Amino acid sequence: MPEVVLMNARGGLGRYGEGLAARRLTEAGMTVLARNWRCRAGEIDVVALDGDVLVICEVKSRRAGPYEHPMQAVTPAKTGRLRRLAGHWLDRHGGAPPGGVRIDVVGVVVPDRGAPRVEHVKGVA
Repeated sequence: MPEVVLMNARGGLGRYGEGLAARRLTEAGMTVLARNWRCRAGEIDVVALDGDVLVICEVKSRRAGPYEHPMQAVTPAKTGRLRRLAGHWLDRHGGAPPGGVRIDVVGVVVPDRGAPRVEHVKGVA
């Protein structure tokens, strides 16, 4: 039973982080096209437009503590998977926009007290 509770808590943290990430991208002038877009190959956390560039955005959220920074969880294997998912998005939505495609990561660290820290890194892959 505790494992189910842990999964629900983690899912809640992930949804919270994705909401913060979408807000940060919007505040940066991007247009969010989709959140949690799924296909058979997996899921893209946030799909956005930054001018004429399609942005595939991975969101990693962690509670503050002795754990790795959320950005460290984005491995070369994960970026490869994001590239493949971007291809599936493009296949289903008419191809790449004039500005091409970029893969970004948003890391969210949620402390026990105070405001969460949100870091956006453009073009990780």
